[in-house]
Amino acid sequence: MRFARVWAVFLTVFAIAIAALAVPASAQSRQTQQPRVYLLRGLANIFSLGMDDLAAKLNARGIKASVHSYADLQALSNYAIQQATTGKRATPVIIIGHSLGADAAVYMGNRLTGAGVPVPLVVTFDPVNMTVASAKIGKVVNYYQAGGSGKPVSGPRVENIDLTSSGALSHFNIDKAAELHNRVIAMIQRPVRTRPIASKPKPKPPVDAAAASTATPDATPASAPAETPAATPASTPAAPVAPASSTSSSAAPATAGTETAAAPSAAVVAPAGVGTSN
Repeated sequence: MRFARVWAVFLTVFAIAIAALAVPASAQSRQTQQPRVYLLRGLANIFSLGMDDLAAKLNARGIKASVHSYADLQALSNYAIQQATTGKRATPVIIIGHSLGADAAVYMGNRLTGAGVPVPLVVTFDPVNMTVASAKIGKVVNYYQAGGSGKPVSGPRVENIDLTSSGALSHFNIDKAAELHNRVIAMIQRPVRTRPIASKPKPKPPVDAAAASTATPDATPASAPAETPAATPASTPAAPVAPASSTSSSAAPATAGTETAAAPSAAVVAPAGVGTSN
């Protein structure tokens, strides 16, 4: 009986240890899931060799990338969908293209997202036709020259960067620019995340004019009693003294009446002055 209990405890501890090791491993594999990058060359498959250079830089950083012709759009899209959906979770796909390959990159992004494949980023170098990117694509960054062959890309999540003012760039070397390569690599290594829409601050309640006017007299009595009681105690003792002398009874009421009339006059004028200063 004792041996059975010890064996049961051992099995329980062993199962807990295995579970503790397995859960972090699966979580880490999900967090480090690398995207698959496809790069598309332009006309004749010989004028966009900057795509080859960029693919080599990505592979050197451990990011799987391959270069293809824009003419292989349909077959490549089917292949990318098949490869991305073989596992339990679809592998994210990033697409980059130059010239006609840039047009094909947008078309391919639309096709893949329509099939349920996540496409967090599409980068285009000087596309030559007007294209519209799907809202399902995480972000589209378009480097182009409006004064040359380049065209802007339309879509709700598109950033068009016009490099017309850069005299060193042209349609035939924009795909080879090292600075642009560095920007693209940085975007791939730092995944694009959709930012939540910031909530608008609640408007402050409007100030009630009636409440503001009522609040002003509330402060006035605090200052008014400081002057009114000062005059009233001086006249109040004079009233009881008057009956003690019959000769001064006619004069005392007159004096008391004079001071009492003066006190309300001061009390009325003070609030008007306070209100004006406020």
